[in-house]
Amino acid sequence: SKAMENADIIFITAGMGGGTGSGVSSVVAKIAKQHGILTIGVVTKPFAFEGKKRKLQAEAGIEELKKEVDALITISNDRLLRIISKDTSMKNAFEMTDKVLCQSVQAIADLITIPGLINLDLADVRTVAKDAGLSLVGIGTGKGKKKAAAAAKMAISSPLLEVSIKGAKSLLINVTGGLDMSLFEVNEIVDIISKAVGQDTNIVFGAIINEEMQDEIRVSVIATRCEENIEEEEEKKEEVNKKELFKENYAEKDNLKIEDKFKIKDQLIDDKDLEIPAFLRKKMKGNIPKDSPKPKKTLF
Repeated sequence: SKAMENADIIFITAGMGGGTGSGVSSVVAKIAKQHGILTIGVVTKPFAFEGKKRKLQAEAGIEELKKEVDALITISNDRLLRIISKDTSMKNAFEMTDKVLCQSVQAIADLITIPGLINLDLADVRTVAKDAGLSLVGIGTGKGKKKAAAAAKMAISSPLLEVSIKGAKSLLINVTGGLDMSLFEVNEIVDIISKAVGQDTNIVFGAIINEEMQDEIRVSVIATRCEENIEEEEEKKEEVNKKELFKENYAEKDNLKIEDKFKIKDQLIDDKDLEIPAFLRKKMKGNIPKDSPKPKKTLF
């Protein structure tokens, strides 16, 4: 409690699933909330191979933390498997998760501490993040002729984050570039991000001119009051539907009576058709039941 005195904003970062992250993080957040401090949680979820018990502990810890923090950013370790190659070492894979976590915190801190052409401060962050729930923080960079579009798309498409920017109720967008950054590029960035959200949203915008940056743009985005990404659930449902459809079709074919199968073959294949090899016609003729109808003769 003493460590929080005079603090304006607190970041709580933790790996969920164990005793410390899942148990202590919500307690710290609750104390911060009692002091009226803006509190943002940035946490990671365990891999599936770490077991069901750890997964359930992580989910329970996140639910408790969600009640106490203003904004919560969750990073899924399992999503690493989508973006790494088979040759990526375990150490380098974990560093990717740490980098996303670090960037999330750094992006918000920079908005407050670095002065800009269109300045943002703690009050702006508070407006967007206060009681915001599930949130997304992204950073994107771009170089060259299409740097603005590249930076904007990268900022809103981190594969490790578990929420989608679509449907976010509030956006804080900060653009940093050199003296060559044009107004058209700034407009393009905001347009791309706004379209990704897909609806009218409250936008807080800031811009920083960094004279050391040449032919480069960096975009930082904080999207709050987001919805959980349901893409995976939809994919699972589609896969289940495909399996059920396959079973139904297979069952229908499997339930055909032996007599029906012969009739189908008899109707499809004429044993007198000279274009069919002789051994197949003989075999087909031997399989036709005596009481089955004779095939119709063709006119040609």
